[in-house]
Amino acid sequence: MAFISVSLLLLLILAVVAFVNLSPQFGTNATGDRLKRIQASPNYKDGKFQNLVPTSLDMSPGKLVSATWKMLTGVPGSEPADTIQTVPFDAALFEGTGGPEQVAISWFGHSSLLIRIQGKTLLTDPVFSERASFASFSGPKRFPYNHYMDVEELPKVDAVILSHDHYDHLDYETFIRLKSKVERFFVPLGVGAHLEKWGIAPEQITELDWHESAKLGDLTLVCAPARHFSGRGLTNRNSTLWASWALLGTQKRVYYGGDTGYYPGLKAVGEKYGPFDVALLECGAYNEDWIDIHMMPEQTAQAQLDVKADLLIPIHWGKFNLALHTWRDPIQRLLKRSAELGTKVATPRIGEVVVLGATVPNTHWWETE
Repeated sequence: MAFISVSLLLLLILAVVAFVNLSPQFGTNATGDRLKRIQASPNYKDGKFQNLVPTSLDMSPGKLVSATWKMLTGVPGSEPADTIQTVPFDAALFEGTGGPEQVAISWFGHSSLLIRIQGKTLLTDPVFSERASFASFSGPKRFPYNHYMDVEELPKVDAVILSHDHYDHLDYETFIRLKSKVERFFVPLGVGAHLEKWGIAPEQITELDWHESAKLGDLTLVCAPARHFSGRGLTNRNSTLWASWALLGTQKRVYYGGDTGYYPGLKAVGEKYGPFDVALLECGAYNEDWIDIHMMPEQTAQAQLDVKADLLIPIHWGKFNLALHTWRDPIQRLLKRSAELGTKVATPRIGEVVVLGATVPNTHWWETE
């Protein structure tokens, strides 16, 4: 019996390893020139990328078991009881903002946004699949919307920008459908290896280290630091870089924060690349046990001041259940603290186009869902 048990365990391990190595959605590790650039980065030490400040990813065994059990059994109110009513995307309004003095933004839940700046349309961290997962049959399932934005409905996209390679930001199925519709992809170091494995030509991919920049017409895209981590497989944690992005037009500036814990580097971004007309900052999927890698909502409110943003659009909430809080908690806590700080926050519905300089949407739509 012992022999049979050990043999079955070994077969299970081999099956898992084979699945990870053979399934394309896991991506691949950088090699050749990509690997050389990684190894030459000042942010890469001891065989992995490092945060600018000490950052813990460890949880005690007891806390890990407790958190896992709560995620599996569910937290009351962690998902909406009713279908979230979205707003049809107004492509004419969005694409009509082509001047250097104009910015338009549409949010599709979590961290997927369309940004119109300097006459260019950028798509951030697109995840249009049913789950934020490596598998179509398991993992966090998206909340019920009456309509989901999909690749086929997108306007002309000039470029995709990625913050890092986690599944809730980099989705294999979405990119398979995107690769024939987008000409440029701007990513942190190492992430380009995943895209190239999925059939995107290397000349379409621009990989950047922190504080490196690239041009898209008159628009400058700066790969800025963040406090987070990366990895898609069993053994490649922190083998690719994570980042935020400063989008610098000739008249307007947008900051996309990606995933980040709160840290002094946010003020440094504001000093170096701000002030920003709008910041798109995460406010969900937080917990005190992983506070180093995801901001609490009150920290998000402060981060708006740190990066010197006139307006905040909170993201990384409203689509996936990735933590132990209720689905409304992120926005409620954020707005409470923002009111205390006297800062300006927009709360658009999913799909709604926000045009800077026009009326800022601030309805509490989540209270009716």
